[in-house]
Amino acid sequence: MNICLIIDDYLPDSIKVGAKMMHELAVELVSSGHQVTVIVPAPNLQLPYNISIIDGVTVCRFRSGEIKNIGKVKRAINESLLSWQAWRALRKHFIAKPHDLIVYYSPSIFWGALVMRLKYLWSAKSYLILRDFFPQWVIDSGMLSKWSPITGYFKFFEWLSYKAANVIGIQSPKNIDVFKRLHNSSRPLEVLYNWSSNIEHTGSSGHYRASLGLTGKVVFFYGGNIGAAQDMMNIVRLANRLGDDPRAHFVLVGSGDEVSLIQQAINSGDAGNMTLLPSVSQLEYERMLSEFDVGLFSLHAGHSAHNFPGKLLGYMANQKPILGSINLGNDLEQIVCGANAGFISVNGDDELLLANARQLLNSSELRSCMGKSGKLLLNDTFSVNAAASLLLKSINR
Repeated sequence: MNICLIIDDYLPDSIKVGAKMMHELAVELVSSGHQVTVIVPAPNLQLPYNISIIDGVTVCRFRSGEIKNIGKVKRAINESLLSWQAWRALRKHFIAKPHDLIVYYSPSIFWGALVMRLKYLWSAKSYLILRDFFPQWVIDSGMLSKWSPITGYFKFFEWLSYKAANVIGIQSPKNIDVFKRLHNSSRPLEVLYNWSSNIEHTGSSGHYRASLGLTGKVVFFYGGNIGAAQDMMNIVRLANRLGDDPRAHFVLVGSGDEVSLIQQAINSGDAGNMTLLPSVSQLEYERMLSEFDVGLFSLHAGHSAHNFPGKLLGYMANQKPILGSINLGNDLEQIVCGANAGFISVNGDDELLLANARQLLNSSELRSCMGKSGKLLLNDTFSVNAAASLLLKSINR
């Protein structure tokens, strides 16, 4: 089968979990005998498009505007143009090489027009991998009113993205309930968990601990987007309350619109036990993760959706216990705590989050036990093989 994957970010340049997941999916499909092409924007591309081969996957990059780590207005405009820019740059390639299946990843919500055009051109089916509900989470966090014309603009493209799909894969059971409540869509829905190749990095012999002066510390590590959706001040509060224990240190790696808030907290002394580092490559990220002790995550308390952050897969693959905060009702708690892979509490319950952190801080045996349980959970539930098999079975039905 010829399969076309569409995403707004991809390896080797990307540091995003979504890019890593989609590459692992592409490689898994290739290993099963399929021909896979990835369509991805490339803001720094000099030519209209470029085609390369990565691990047996054909990667077609087309020139676009910047869509990462820029102002919200510029990003919205540039993302709105993605479908048009992809068609303009790769039209001849699309006509010359038909595909049987289109798999597209959201975010971004702006692929609907391209997918519908390609479905018509190829008489192909399509599968939407839906990882968050935008613009709903922006409304939940108070950044936009649900009555705003801007919200209406985004909702049109969200509707178009859903309309283009034959099947929609949603990342948790409760998110299917949320989707049904928010959207009147007749498209078949199913749970498609995030996935990982299960490969554990072997480590880098304490390089980062030594260079950051963290030898002998218990390091709580966070890697990924540092933005409003994560409510990063939740982690700052935890770091501040653990400031009385010299063993505890927090390392945050990434970029986003709350980086300045974190830096201010560090500079003011509210998080003197915290180190903030810029985004790094996937390889460097994995080396860091292999050295540190606890995998952190945080979700904004106001979310109505139940996200499963992709970074948790890396924590599990590297046998790191998970410490996190969720929005009320998120089924992450049942999944992670039920497997004894970590501690999850509701964002706002600072006392329980602190108590959970202290348990992990005080017991290397507990950290090791939970890390091993997380690896088992990953192998049983979140493998790339399981994701690829489910996706193909669903679309063939």
